[in-house]
Amino acid sequence: MRVALVHDWLVTYRGGEKVLAAIAELYPGADLFTLIHKSGPFPKVLENRPIHTSFLQRVPGINRRYRYFLPFFPAAVEALDLRGFDLVISSSHCVAKGIRKPEGARHLSYVHAPMRYMWDRFDDYFGKSRASWPTRAAAHIVRPGLQFWDRRSSKGVDRFLANSRYVADKIDRYYGREAFVLPPPVELERFARAPLEEGGKGGYFLWVGALAPYKRLDIALEAFRELKLPLWVVGSGQEEARLRAELPPNAKMIGQISDEELSRVYQDARALVFTANEDFGIAPLEAQAAGRPVIALRRGGALETLTSATALFFDEQTPQALEAAVIAFDRWERDFQPAAARAQASRFTKEAFQSCFLEQVRQLMSLPGPQAQTAPRATA
Repeated sequence: MRVALVHDWLVTYRGGEKVLAAIAELYPGADLFTLIHKSGPFPKVLENRPIHTSFLQRVPGINRRYRYFLPFFPAAVEALDLRGFDLVISSSHCVAKGIRKPEGARHLSYVHAPMRYMWDRFDDYFGKSRASWPTRAAAHIVRPGLQFWDRRSSKGVDRFLANSRYVADKIDRYYGREAFVLPPPVELERFARAPLEEGGKGGYFLWVGALAPYKRLDIALEAFRELKLPLWVVGSGQEEARLRAELPPNAKMIGQISDEELSRVYQDARALVFTANEDFGIAPLEAQAAGRPVIALRRGGALETLTSATALFFDEQTPQALEAAVIAFDRWERDFQPAAARAQASRFTKEAFQSCFLEQVRQLMSLPGPQAQTAPRATA
């Protein structure tokens, strides 16, 4: 059986790419297809295989400017040639699930999120305070066409996997399709090495993630400006320059750091601050594996990875709501048990993910042709 792996783009190594790597471990002989590929930041399990890119790879400076080419992504992914493959596995948060499978092949799509910037997160990316007026105007023009393509291309998927119930509901809403819920794997071992009793000694609060508009780091910066408590920020991304300009004196942006450094930063933090309405959210699991609590927005994937014993929730995505939660945290943390946090994180191992993923592939490949697309939704 020839297997093709498809991912939107390979420019940075973040949550979606880590899921792809876990899938790639199961198929060491598979070819990898992607819109663009920047060599360097990826593990050998991804780099040491044939990597096929789209026509966008030939655009000068595409690794820095690829977001401006969003209207061309559907054509680019559909132009990738997968003839001769029996199984197509897409890892999709944008257009990868729209790949054209060869005749007779099966397509399993693991969806991190539907094309969020064209659906429910449109204003987060293209609102008045987020983009220039020419960019906003262009986004409004292309949005209906991209939504139409996104719906239509979903018909080429034989089985959907969603990283959370929250995303499965979106797949149902936007595509009219059912999805099996399979939480992504998290590399928890490296965060769980330190003794639990040594946590929280740094005294700072921590924010970790890509500096993308919908992550809402600006909320944390504004809240901590008023609180005057130390906040450390780990990550990089398209919003970095703007957010650095708004940095309060008690906040520190330390950019991208090594896995070993990140483990120590988690361990020494009082708590992780999680401001995003996230489709899943790996950072809260990493914090819990390190034995640290989370102050989280009560929405999205956080409701599937956190409990009332491991997180203090706030209800509105505003600086004022977060500020009130941080003030309440002084009392809440007295009852926090680091062992409970680590136990909660241990439910999301790579081994459990890979075992379930292989079972989903086995079920798909055993179905007769027409029934592949009408298989009932299983429960995670």
